[in-house]
Amino acid sequence: MRRLRTVTPEEQRILDGGDVDRHAYTEKAVFTVDSEKMIERGRMISVRPHTRFAPFPRHSHSYIEIMYMCSGKTVHRINGGEPVTLHAGELLFLGRGASHEIERADMEDIAVNFIVLPQFFDTALELIGPDNVLGRFIADSVSRSERLDSLLFHVSDVLPVQNLVENMVWALVQETKNRRRITQNTMALLFLELLNCTDRLDRKEDESEYSTHVVTALREIEENCRVANLTEIAERCGVSVSYLSAAVHNATGATFKALLRRKRLEKAAGLLSHTRIPVGDIITAVGYENTSYFYRSFAEMYGVTPREYRAKQNV
Repeated sequence: MRRLRTVTPEEQRILDGGDVDRHAYTEKAVFTVDSEKMIERGRMISVRPHTRFAPFPRHSHSYIEIMYMCSGKTVHRINGGEPVTLHAGELLFLGRGASHEIERADMEDIAVNFIVLPQFFDTALELIGPDNVLGRFIADSVSRSERLDSLLFHVSDVLPVQNLVENMVWALVQETKNRRRITQNTMALLFLELLNCTDRLDRKEDESEYSTHVVTALREIEENCRVANLTEIAERCGVSVSYLSAAVHNATGATFKALLRRKRLEKAAGLLSHTRIPVGDIITAVGYENTSYFYRSFAEMYGVTPREYRAKQNV
């Protein structure tokens, strides 16, 4: 915190009467912050303190940005929308489809920006899979979709999240040995923890493509895959099954049934890897009643039987 609180040369120029120097961030006429100016050649992630003492004008990024508020607060407008306040301990994810402006921050409003190329998230995506809010956020950012271009996690009281973020800041600021491997694996663990905090999440979405009903259906798959049922979700949302089915497909490119099947098989694979629970009990635990269908589905997805998969993980 002492190091992050220190006034940078850029901030000193602002205090001496200057403004944010756009040329420090881009050479283009359109204010798109360029990853080549922010990240050393050959690296995929960098961390820098947020610039204080002046409003940061509306801009976009050629990378994915994760802003972590260390102390104080910052006020943001995303895509010209209503002000959003980021408080100490909270995380704001901004995709490449988002435009972003920030009101003036004072001395104790200390934030760090993780500046991340999309390929850095490969380790995290291997761990969490694509069919969850963070997986979709990364995919949308890679495709420059504006469907899901920001995520705000209110996680200031979630100690594991705070520890993991601080570990990443430490590894990058101190230039720890093996920092790339450390930060990639720490980011993957952070994503896992954040998936346990979807009830603390604000997201900016295009409601025409990604309605709250779709979010409800996907959250049900994520949190209750053993018993998730499209008919029951539709009744709870007050819409028809056919409407909700089409909305899920339009938003994700996959059917509810396919997403649920993938989630159940991923959960089964995780239990096979990390527990000694018998295969028959795992089949029941993830929501399958037909054993033959489970074995066939698992082999289609992973190319081996459940027992062969477990044996490979334990080699």
